[in-house]
Amino acid sequence: MAFWAGGSPSIVDYFPSEDFYRCGYCKNESGSRSNGMWAHSMTVQDYQDLIDRGWRRSGKYVYKPVMNQTCCPQYTIRCRPLQFQPSKSHKKVLKKMLKFLAQGEVPKGSCEDEPMDSTMDDAVAGDFALINKLDIQCDLKTLSDDVKESLESEGKNSKKEEPQELLQSQDFVGEKLGSGEPSHSVKVHTVPKPGKGADLSKPPCRKAKEIRKERKRLKLMQQNPAGELEGFQAQGHPSSLFPPKAKSNQPKSLEDLIFESLPENASHKLEVRLVPVSFEDPEFKSSFSQSFSLYVKYQVAIHQDPPDECGKTEFTRFLCSSPLEAETPPNGPDCGYGSFHQQYWLDGKIIAVGVIDILPNCVSSVYLYYDPDYSFLSLGVYSALREIAFTRQLHEKTSQLSYYYMGFYIHSCPKMKYKGQYRPSDLLCPETYVWVPIEQCLPSLENSKYCRFNQDPEAVDEDRSTEPDRLQVFHKRAIMPYGVYKKQQKDPSEEAAVLQYASLVGQKCSERMLLFRN
Repeated sequence: MAFWAGGSPSIVDYFPSEDFYRCGYCKNESGSRSNGMWAHSMTVQDYQDLIDRGWRRSGKYVYKPVMNQTCCPQYTIRCRPLQFQPSKSHKKVLKKMLKFLAQGEVPKGSCEDEPMDSTMDDAVAGDFALINKLDIQCDLKTLSDDVKESLESEGKNSKKEEPQELLQSQDFVGEKLGSGEPSHSVKVHTVPKPGKGADLSKPPCRKAKEIRKERKRLKLMQQNPAGELEGFQAQGHPSSLFPPKAKSNQPKSLEDLIFESLPENASHKLEVRLVPVSFEDPEFKSSFSQSFSLYVKYQVAIHQDPPDECGKTEFTRFLCSSPLEAETPPNGPDCGYGSFHQQYWLDGKIIAVGVIDILPNCVSSVYLYYDPDYSFLSLGVYSALREIAFTRQLHEKTSQLSYYYMGFYIHSCPKMKYKGQYRPSDLLCPETYVWVPIEQCLPSLENSKYCRFNQDPEAVDEDRSTEPDRLQVFHKRAIMPYGVYKKQQKDPSEEAAVLQYASLVGQKCSERMLLFRN
């Protein structure tokens, strides 16, 4: 079927929210509420569009807070790495790491860390029983085989039953799949104000080693202006290699601070490895035991979890299982799209693991766990800065991949407000799903936990569900539009659930993804 570009479609089970449950942020026993779905499989483009509508995954469970009802509204936040400039506190963390690597220097005093979503997705804690049940009942391989068989049979018999409705829906579903087109957003000017942000019209920053060489050349040139300048220009070096003296006083870039060269006799060696989350990958498989042990140590020490609740089953389900189908298109990043573990190896052992998703438009931070013995290095902040730099690196090959998603920003929770310090950043409007600079959102959030950020009262959700009958349903090993499926159903609650699902995922995803009904 051409409308799925030769790959497998997303297949999801939707579960409407039935009750309130304990909030992992404010500890309200019955204050949190979210809708969820179990993703048997999911394309990276579908997940990109879903997180641009306020969804987020925990393992294969994908959930969306009921923003105007939950006690702690969770706003999707994204940073704009191309314009990002590290703050003073960020620079301190990076310099602290460099001193530790170069000289083995351990800072004195306590150090507060800022892990990315280290609460193990407390927002879905109330759904753990449901997730466990689903994990046992859902046989992905069987379901996948059924879908393939259904697609093949549809290809052979597409002119038999309900041909007009099926073909019309399938043609429409294929539009823009995998195009990498970003979701609708508020227009953001890339040209920064004077003195703020990175100037994208200028060439990218060079390595510190290269800059030091140029400063040395500049000094020689000043001592012997004619000879030195003529000599280098004669070798084909443009005069732009000799910046004015004031240039040396400009702040270092994020890359300069992270990748500053270390002495040959450095005390420690840090290596960051990107490993696909797949037991078929030899590097992931060989490091699994060490990674799991680190996870247990982190959960017990940092979150006081009982050791018997930190088993391999829980670890695999939430941090190794992913519904995302790996994709390696020719115009994508060299590592491809999908779910990864970014492992931080210090002197041959893993001290931190950042769980991330690489999607068509962004790098999405899922979770971070680290060795508590190295808390003094502020590994939460350090890993976030490394992930921002990594996003910038991927952008060089894949231009549309230009954002860093940090999960949820919760203004009412002090421990989660730190994400707003990675600027420039935007928050997602919970009603119109457009991005609004965080500076414009903060005054409203001071007055109310729940806010509509889009100031245009006439604005609506551009991807709202307008034709629910075109929604795709997978039922009894057959794929059909909802308009065909509902003729076979008599339960009124079924229609309410399907229509709610359509409104939450949007028209595009409802026509691309398959809603599994049993």
